[in-house]
Amino acid sequence: MTSDPALAPYLRFNPLHGQPLNARADLIAVMERLLAPLDAYRSTGCARVQLSPTGAIFDHGAAELEGFARPLWAIAAASAGGDTTTDWQPYRTGLDNGTNPDHPEYWGDLGEVDQRLVELAAVGFALFAAKADLWDPLTPEAKIRVRAYLMGATKRQFSPNNWLFFRLLIDAGLRATGDGPAVDSGDDNRAALNQMYLGEGWYRDGDGNRVDHYVGFAFHVYGLLLHKFAPSTDKGDHLARARAFAPQFAQWFDDTGRGLPFGRSMTYRFAMTAFFGAYALADPDPVLPWGVLKGIVLRNLRWWANRPIADRDGVLSVGFGYANPHMAEDYNSPGSPYWAMKAFLVLAMPEDHPFWLAKELPLPKFDAPQVQKGPRFVLRNCGDEVTVLSGGQDAPMFRHGAEKYSKFSYSTAAPPCVEARDAQFDTAALDGSMAVDVAGRPWKIRQNSQTLRVDANGLRVRWRPFDDVVIDSWLRFTAAGHVRLHRIRSAVDLRFIEGGFASARSCSLPHRVAKWDDSHRAICPDGGEIYDLNGARQSRVHIPAANLSLLTPKVAVPQLLGLSPIGVCWFACYVSLGQQDQSTGVTKQ
Repeated sequence: MTSDPALAPYLRFNPLHGQPLNARADLIAVMERLLAPLDAYRSTGCARVQLSPTGAIFDHGAAELEGFARPLWAIAAASAGGDTTTDWQPYRTGLDNGTNPDHPEYWGDLGEVDQRLVELAAVGFALFAAKADLWDPLTPEAKIRVRAYLMGATKRQFSPNNWLFFRLLIDAGLRATGDGPAVDSGDDNRAALNQMYLGEGWYRDGDGNRVDHYVGFAFHVYGLLLHKFAPSTDKGDHLARARAFAPQFAQWFDDTGRGLPFGRSMTYRFAMTAFFGAYALADPDPVLPWGVLKGIVLRNLRWWANRPIADRDGVLSVGFGYANPHMAEDYNSPGSPYWAMKAFLVLAMPEDHPFWLAKELPLPKFDAPQVQKGPRFVLRNCGDEVTVLSGGQDAPMFRHGAEKYSKFSYSTAAPPCVEARDAQFDTAALDGSMAVDVAGRPWKIRQNSQTLRVDANGLRVRWRPFDDVVIDSWLRFTAAGHVRLHRIRSAVDLRFIEGGFASARSCSLPHRVAKWDDSHRAICPDGGEIYDLNGARQSRVHIPAANLSLLTPKVAVPQLLGLSPIGVCWFACYVSLGQQDQSTGVTKQ
């Protein structure tokens, strides 16, 4: 059950809630429950799913195609695994009408870097994974139209990031139908994707240094699906790279089923386990036991089953732990959450596959924190929760990029907050982060960090909130929490607020305004604490505005307020989720 009784009444709308999630048959049933609410919003010609007038950065035609296409990740996988329960007729009808320029539900002409190219990747996957269900029953005229539309997609420009795989998936789908480009023109895409490979299983997602869940549910998933279903078009080292990635990515999940909430597109929710399904499907001799792979996927689904993630009609909401458009990206339409159906790629494995026959196993444990060079993390998996100390990544092009990529720390037990646009210096959440305020200037949140060192002893990062202010931070784990040490070199007087982990606060409680005090320690009633080791900063348990946290509508954040005059100043603090830390003597009270 959700930890807040005030949210419990809303669980009944979640199609996962109360359902058994142990075997392949259970996931088939849950897949159908997740997709059934979409039927009421399917257009007459079945080419569009029209969930809401809410807009995204792209046009409504692309958004309604999104609602049509994203379920294909699940039902095509189920078909590949031998399932025969899906009614494919709406999808065949919709594919025919959506690609017909003379039909009123035509998806629209394809542009360069067009959202339609994203959704057509699911169509490509369905063509090579479930050809007998989606393609073969089409009329000859429909096949001509579908081919022409997909051929047009292969000639468009794709965004220079994980999108480059979409071109390869569409091409593989065309070839599965017996047609395709006369010459395999995907080599440029493959070369560009290889340029994004960082080694040890990690990719960066386009320009910059973004390394997040897209490594799992995009780069590796697409490569593994091509490896499994379209080997003649697969010219990469996808399986070898996935084997390097799997043990590291498994550490992003804890024993309760929670995945690390880090980076963008968190509204895709249980898509975060899609990698493990695609990997189990592609590797006959996986580097992790079958039971470990199975446990990660099923425990994650069980955790989501106890979150209020659906609207009153059972449609998945935009949000993470609850309906919360505020945390979303500008490319999230009402149909976007159905990217989560990628978690059901496990259904491509039939009932007698070793994955399904295996007994669920817990994650392997590590006695010491692990260095993950790709995302620039020092990660500690304690079993019941995962915490990472982060060097910070740059994502200024995405809404709330600083909060999603540049906090000092992230935890499965305390998903991050995003800031309200009208937040002031003293009202911002600032969990896991720091903000700097100089008189006469806009206050700045920690972002655009330069990572100077990441190793088993911790990490060191540098941040310049202003040209005349340089902040170096050293982060390291202690027995149950972590310590942050900051050196501030400034040519101006400044104030700064530093926050610990956000703790869930019951929605039954009223809002209150907290005052700063001189205790130098802030302890939230339900968890997190921050303790000023210098004894120079004031403290408070701050209650920020509602709907900032990804996990729950209301949170409390332990904070410290410091003053740093001109010159060089040093500050240090201890941060934890509330457990006792023997190395500092700090104990939750």
